[in-house]
Amino acid sequence: MNRSLRHQRGVALITAVLVVSLATILAVDVAFNAYLDQRRSATAFALDQGFEIALGAEAWAADILATDAKQGGKSKSQTDDFTEAWATPIPPIPVDDGGEVQGQLEDMQGRFNLNNLVMQDAKSNKLVRNPVAVKQFERLLGLLELEDKWAAVIVDWIDTDVETEGTNGAEDSAYSSLTPAYRTPNMPITRTSELLAIAGFDLARYRKLEPYVAALPVGTTINVCTASFELLDALTSKRQWSNAKRSNNSTRKQRCFPTVADFEAGLDDNDKADLKGKVIGQTSNYFRASILVTIGTSQFTLYSLLHREQSQVRPILRSAGTP
Repeated sequence: MNRSLRHQRGVALITAVLVVSLATILAVDVAFNAYLDQRRSATAFALDQGFEIALGAEAWAADILATDAKQGGKSKSQTDDFTEAWATPIPPIPVDDGGEVQGQLEDMQGRFNLNNLVMQDAKSNKLVRNPVAVKQFERLLGLLELEDKWAAVIVDWIDTDVETEGTNGAEDSAYSSLTPAYRTPNMPITRTSELLAIAGFDLARYRKLEPYVAALPVGTTINVCTASFELLDALTSKRQWSNAKRSNNSTRKQRCFPTVADFEAGLDDNDKADLKGKVIGQTSNYFRASILVTIGTSQFTLYSLLHREQSQVRPILRSAGTP
């Protein structure tokens, strides 16, 4: 009888321990899920708040560009260069809830426009190879120690036809065998990260090329006042600008340098012929606002491509996280 009673007490004790253990596990699980829900809600709210703050900073950047256009219209100097207000980065500015916002504007016409590798054919109204731009882009690739074959590959990515560009081109046949298979878009690039979809063009090459290229409408001019010195050298058959970066950057702090007249001085007839027409200029209409908002441990980055026409500025492309 006593042995049976002790056995029952042992079973009851084990049952009680199991019940307490299960209750503890359930309580911990409920508390942990509640904590995760709280963190997810706080992060989602912070990102939503960050997006709204970034839009405010974007509007501020647009106002800076609009003001600059109005002032430029009244002055004798019709240039966009690094001495102007838009070229000064916005330092971290405190916002509500212990956050901050910072950003900068970049002249995208100071880069090589990938879409200029093609041009509109007057007869067929199709996008065809632009031989002058291809030659200039091949020079830029060489200065950056990248293979010049990528010029032909990118032309095939953009142009309207499905015929391979020379021996280095790549049309649908180069992509249809991939997994997953896809085709060339045969239309202008909308953002430079699209280069990563090109067969064989890896992230290392992209990171090296990205600071020097942009994706703007076909025919957009290059602003020599803000273009990198590597790009200026790529526009001609001479290498003179990138070899004197320090002194050239010092001059750029004072004025537009080089102006179109400075750049064209001393060019041979072949280079002048390549630059004939709307290839270079010293004003810009396309700028990118890069805005970083930090709220607590959450960060939100907005890249906004702004188009300025006279004193009217509007965003035409936004992306979060990557340009």
